[in-house]
Amino acid sequence: MKSIIIYGSHYGTTKSYAEELSKITNIEAISFENVKEINNYDQIIYLGGLYAGGVLGMSKTLNKLNNILNKKIIIVTVGLSDTEDNENINNIRNNISKQLKKSIFEKVKIFHLRGGIDYTKLKFLHKTMMKLLYNAIKNLPEEKKTAEDRAMIDTYNKKVSFVDFSNLSYIVSQIQN
Repeated sequence: MKSIIIYGSHYGTTKSYAEELSKITNIEAISFENVKEINNYDQIIYLGGLYAGGVLGMSKTLNKLNNILNKKIIIVTVGLSDTEDNENINNIRNNISKQLKKSIFEKVKIFHLRGGIDYTKLKFLHKTMMKLLYNAIKNLPEEKKTAEDRAMIDTYNKKVSFVDFSNLSYIVSQIQN
């Protein structure tokens, strides 16, 4: 089975997961920006950072697939929010369903990993977006805050990392099945 790991990462957390997964599985890892052709792969593992509800580079990459009949597609999201929170997982799945063709979405297996953030490394646009978001949600009544909102408030203007390579074991077993 011809496989590839493709990732979309702005600040390096998703890239580090992709590179570690590549070491464990001996599957090449490449940024979505450098992918020329994905139709000749039987198994595609896409790791993408979560930004403004979307998975970086995922739709641009996976919507290039022509014939998915015999393809195995795994999507791994990397974000700040708790990966055990069902509301958060449902929100991510809903956003992914809006980014992909229905035929692709129905075929994918989706996993979630926690990433990290370092506000000192954010580009001006991302820093501005995070400040606007923070200001919009910080005064919401507690019952209206989502897990994602609380994670954003807790980590705002800090350097935090939830990266845990041991969480790749579930994904490795799915790749090897």
